[in-house]
Amino acid sequence: QMQLVESRGGLVQAGGSLRLSCAASGRTLSSHASGWFRQAPGKEREFVAAISWSGRGTDYADSVKGRFTISRDSAKNTVYLQMNSLKPEDTAVYYCAARGGVLLSRIYYAANDYAYWGQGTQVTVSS
Repeated sequence: QMQLVESRGGLVQAGGSLRLSCAASGRTLSSHASGWFRQAPGKEREFVAAISWSGRGTDYADSVKGRFTISRDSAKNTVYLQMNSLKPEDTAVYYCAARGGVLLSRIYYAANDYAYWGQGTQVTVSS
């Protein structure tokens, strides 16, 4: 089993930046593909960003491309989501996720693809 714990989110003004971290325990993230999802009130959970098992592949939702960056620090067993140029529409609960048994370079986009989830952290962007 793997446990994932996200860092505290927060309140930030539009145009600001915030970095979320997701610390894993129980298993090593470097042997898993990871992703970030978010869910705004009244909306379905949506894909934000993902990184492949190898760590060499990343992809992003069109809405965050060029503003968000996903990365992984294997030594710290942690995945990060750097969020820049934040917009009010980025307001949501953010979740990190991971899955094992994967191909080295494959990116996973669907929530159903992931076996392990963090508890979620609130990010609020004020206008």
